[in-house]
Amino acid sequence: MMRTLTAALLSAAAFGMAAPANAADIFIPPPSAGIDIPDVDYGYAGSMYLRGSLAGNFLWARNADHYTLPNSRYETNKTGFGFSAGAGVGYETGTGLRMDVTADYLHNDGLGITVPAGHATLAAGDHKLKLRSTLLLANAYYDFGFGDGFGAAGGTFGYVGAGAGVAINRLITEGPGLPDAWGGNTSFAAAGMVGLGYDFGQVVADVGYRAVYINRIENTATTNPYRIDDSWTHEVRGTVRYRFN
Repeated sequence: MMRTLTAALLSAAAFGMAAPANAADIFIPPPSAGIDIPDVDYGYAGSMYLRGSLAGNFLWARNADHYTLPNSRYETNKTGFGFSAGAGVGYETGTGLRMDVTADYLHNDGLGITVPAGHATLAAGDHKLKLRSTLLLANAYYDFGFGDGFGAAGGTFGYVGAGAGVAINRLITEGPGLPDAWGGNTSFAAAGMVGLGYDFGQVVADVGYRAVYINRIENTATTNPYRIDDSWTHEVRGTVRYRFN
């Protein structure tokens, strides 16, 4: 009887030690199975960028005022045409939001008024105003895709944006009866942008419309200075961005 009990206990112990090993063979895959665990992709990628832009523009303002003389405010009847060129540095978050600071040189000629005959001081005829301005703006944009790979190389996207800063102005005046004169001021400026672009990967290009508001353009250095309030410069602008990473 004792021999039988001892044999049974030894058999049970041997089975108990073998069972975990067999279970391990069942549930642990062999090394040759080669299970790959993919990297986690959160879909966000921020990067710094440099940008350059070139635009054609036309300038509009409601009136121009020889404000040191009585009865010397006239509606503008000639539109100015010109160009702008600029550069900037910015950061895009990878979620559609990007921000940059830009400096643009704005050149515009031809904005004008016509002074009728009979003014006590100003000669009758066309008086033209030329603007040379440096725009310093901080801007924010939102890029939105069209379902063909936004955020990756080959993606077409649209954007909207806005900016605010200052305009450092130089106003040159030409007119009959007066020599050319110039002077300048610094004024609040703002901009609104909308456009379409294409993401090539490290390089991004876009074409868009920008409206630039300058609160006041003033020629304070002349004997009879001009002042232009609430001017708008309308631009068609092309931009190229280069990503650092």
